[in-house]
Amino acid sequence: MADDALLFVLPDDHPRLGAALAAVGELECVETPAVRGWLNAHGIPASSERVRIVPAGAEVLVPDDAERLPVPLSEDETVRVEQACAPTPVTAMESELLGFRNTTQDWEALVHRALTAGIPAPRIVQLTGLDPQHVARVLAD
Repeated sequence: MADDALLFVLPDDHPRLGAALAAVGELECVETPAVRGWLNAHGIPASSERVRIVPAGAEVLVPDDAERLPVPLSEDETVRVEQACAPTPVTAMESELLGFRNTTQDWEALVHRALTAGIPAPRIVQLTGLDPQHVARVLAD
């Protein structure tokens, strides 16, 4: 195991620091009784945006009034946490948003093709996350 990272619960009145635990992907430490108990004691799920993590050496980013818990990470997990905590350049984020727009621009045609292929509307909703009413509207067209 590498150095300890630091889990913390971000107070409501603070800007988002570190990375959301859910954004990092699966970490072995989250399954330990210590982390589960810590999360339960704070009444917050691991998927909450308020549960944050920073790599070793970045403890200075954690607000003084935040609840903290050191957790061990493997080398691979440490790299993922460091990458998730690295600032995303604005241009990279804008490119990602444009890609999303391009992907979702023809969603109605995609739904038509899926319906034609025999995929039921509830399954399309489940797979795409689209609003069921939007899929029903396409179905009615």
